[in-house]
Amino acid sequence: MNRRQFLGATAASAALAVVPGIARARKQSTNDKLNIGLIGVWGRGLAFYDTLDHENVVALCDVNEARFADALKRFPNARTYIDWRKCLDHKGLDAVIICTPDHHHAFIANWALNRDLHVYCEKPLAISVEEARIVRANWLKKRGKLATQVGMQRHAYPNFNRVRELIRNGAIGELQSACAWGDRQIRRPGYPPAEGEPPAGLHWDLWLGPSPEHPYSPSYFAGGPGMNCLSWNMYWDFGAGQIGDMGSHTMDLLWNAVDAHLPTSAEARGEPFNPDVTPVTCESHFEHPANAWRGPIRVSWYQGGAMPESPSKWVDLRRIDHGAMFEGTRGYVIADFTARMLIPMGDKADMTYYKPPKPEETLPNLGDFVGQWIRACKDPTIKTACDFDYSGEMIEQLLLGLVAYRVGKKITYDPVTGRVTDVPEANRWLARTYRSGWTLNG
Repeated sequence: MNRRQFLGATAASAALAVVPGIARARKQSTNDKLNIGLIGVWGRGLAFYDTLDHENVVALCDVNEARFADALKRFPNARTYIDWRKCLDHKGLDAVIICTPDHHHAFIANWALNRDLHVYCEKPLAISVEEARIVRANWLKKRGKLATQVGMQRHAYPNFNRVRELIRNGAIGELQSACAWGDRQIRRPGYPPAEGEPPAGLHWDLWLGPSPEHPYSPSYFAGGPGMNCLSWNMYWDFGAGQIGDMGSHTMDLLWNAVDAHLPTSAEARGEPFNPDVTPVTCESHFEHPANAWRGPIRVSWYQGGAMPESPSKWVDLRRIDHGAMFEGTRGYVIADFTARMLIPMGDKADMTYYKPPKPEETLPNLGDFVGQWIRACKDPTIKTACDFDYSGEMIEQLLLGLVAYRVGKKITYDPVTGRVTDVPEANRWLARTYRSGWTLNG
């Protein structure tokens, strides 16, 4: 190293010492291991065990102490916690992965951001419009310093890019509208009644967390590790129903292609309102302004048996359990997570106008979805596919549809202020009421 190189290196080191957030990024080179806290070690948490073998899992958190034995076999050096609020203050923590029930997601994510931690959060990011806006705004202040990702792992399927290319390259002409749907139907009459006592080691009060008081029932834990969310996510106090479950995955297929932000209106209709349970059969519709490459569009979500109209009697959309459809001036694209179909419609749809990309011009495969986040934790300038900006706006739109459903009216929405401007009573449903002692901004 000559003198000029030495002086340059010395100046760079001094700069790193004073720029906030840079020291963390410098310490975490691509060869460093992250100190990670896994919050929720069962259910979706199990899906991360193999990936995290390559990092340092220093903290495990779960409200059910019975889950720790298996987790500690994989991560024997980790410290255990039953309260995520204490876990987040674990000394030396770099990042957290959130695999809790949905009603904790926005809370843990926001608290973690406040502690300058990288965050991977299972979907949905939030279960109220206000939660989505607060978490997204908090992260936007730290973008480029903290890596975030919402667990919509199907986004890594190459088909997501192929659908986007068809829409952006004009295969169906000018985009007019887009819709997505899911057919899952899990009906419940209301919150389960009190039944028995929590088993030893299950901290029911911490499971409830910020949500209102409810008596314990084993029915909240009736599912297996991959599907237990279907035991509680349909209740208003614990989830957002289908839009927080498969709806997040399926709307992602649409959202990735249309480059939408927040809608200016929402309307919804469905089965009669149940104060305990989110609707099973429902459809919601949103108006989005034009952007740089398309005009204004209508975006729709259908669930629980509600379906869009097929573009042709030869196409049975009900054979696709979770799918999306894009309507353009010259045809349609219909897709599920791994396949797509292009249907030119009309005399002008001769496809001479469509110039498919060359192989070297196609969008690259995303690859390992969780791995992308881990790489971004070590170099936060890397953009993740489903960060808190992209995913936050997507879930805010879907949650706004539930607000319109609750008031039974079309509502006009101001994306800047996050308020409904023409139906005042709708604004009360933009936020949730939390139990005393729980704050979203801790």
